[in-house]
Amino acid sequence: MRILITNDDGINAPGLRILSEIADTIAGRDGEVWTVAPAFEQSGVGHCISYSRPTMMAELGPRRFALEGSPADCVLVGLHDVMKDGPPDLVLSGVNRGNNAGQNTLYSGTIGAAMEAALQGIPAIALSQFYGPRNVGLDQPFEAAAAHGAEVINRILAADEGSHAPYRLFYNVNFPPVPADEVTGMAVVAQGFRPTSRFVAEPSVAPNGRRFHWIRGGKQDEATGPDTDVTANLEGRISITPMRADLTAHDALASLEGSFA
Repeated sequence: MRILITNDDGINAPGLRILSEIADTIAGRDGEVWTVAPAFEQSGVGHCISYSRPTMMAELGPRRFALEGSPADCVLVGLHDVMKDGPPDLVLSGVNRGNNAGQNTLYSGTIGAAMEAALQGIPAIALSQFYGPRNVGLDQPFEAAAAHGAEVINRILAADEGSHAPYRLFYNVNFPPVPADEVTGMAVVAQGFRPTSRFVAEPSVAPNGRRFHWIRGGKQDEATGPDTDVTANLEGRISITPMRADLTAHDALASLEGSFA
């Protein structure tokens, strides 16, 4: 199997090293793992692409490239340049430092890379490691992802039916904030919503009098209801959420159409 990996934390992020090990296991002895990842951290850029400016790429080693662009840019460059003579069978994005569950999903460059791969017709999985008091102090905070990542990916690939829809499925996986031996299982769940936890803009004034703003996130340990990603993670389970790039609110089509009849 030929696998393209990327992330949004940057080419030197520890989570990318974990993902490379996971991808090596999935690819097998006769497979190949290619890396095209952002040269610098790109957290929070979502599905952004560098449509209005070029991006520079550097080859760092065999099948390893750094791009001055977003995670979605990395997927595009990987598919249409780096691996143009033999496209990947799978795109993996992550392992993100921190969860991409609940509303975080909408801002995530990790998710944006998987979404772009799916739009290009390639199976894709985004992987993120939830941080919390039970794993943040470990020698390897990504322990749960490292121990269980390959199994989760193989099970998703065995069940994947995303190629049958115009908007191909991609998958969002979050590993719980616990040591590997405390993971209690896997759960296929919906994206949740943290009702009181939102991103906010916090103003500050520099010594020279100029006004700046910091974007701050909210509480991450707020459950999101039954059968949803954050709740599953806080209960020690790995969450798997199938997703599509189709943003249509299908449940609202009929009632809205009635208003315009």
